[in-house]
Amino acid sequence: MTAPPATAAADSDLIAESRTTPEAFAALFDRYAPMLYRYVSRRLGPEVAEDLVGETFLAAFRRRDRYDLSRPDARPWLFGIVSKLISRHHRSEAARYRALTRAPIDDVTDGPADRVAEGVTATASRPLLAAALARLSQGDRDVLLLIAWGDLSYDEVSQALGIPVGTVRSRLNRARRKVREALGHTNPMRDEE
Repeated sequence: MTAPPATAAADSDLIAESRTTPEAFAALFDRYAPMLYRYVSRRLGPEVAEDLVGETFLAAFRRRDRYDLSRPDARPWLFGIVSKLISRHHRSEAARYRALTRAPIDDVTDGPADRVAEGVTATASRPLLAAALARLSQGDRDVLLLIAWGDLSYDEVSQALGIPVGTVRSRLNRARRKVREALGHTNPMRDEE
């Protein structure tokens, strides 16, 4: 998902307005809560996603006076907050990945033949991918998943985690290499016949 359309109010404008009219902050919730929910749900499961998204917006609302209004896009800021909250659930995230390695593989029965073949291959790789994610360091996993599931750019991940772009690049490179190795140097989403 990308930044809001040019016709919508910039996030920084909404945050500035919310400093005098707190109700204006609700527009940020409406804009980004579904995106954050999907991200947290993928990492920790839907059981805790709603609570963490709520905690994220509560923390953001409380800190809105410290937001840098020169940054028009609040996504990196919000993903930074939710990443810190996720780190508190590190054990449950690792347990989720371990459970996925043991979970039975669902059968894919409908859809066009190519899509079914891709789905079967990707589903069969799920335990290996989950195990690889569980073995990554927290920092490497945060960078990889903010880019892959959060759809953030390197600069946005840098802002979200408060680390230099060079560190983002090196962590991403290391995480991708480890995941590729765990998957036997194959891409489960690509048919390589």
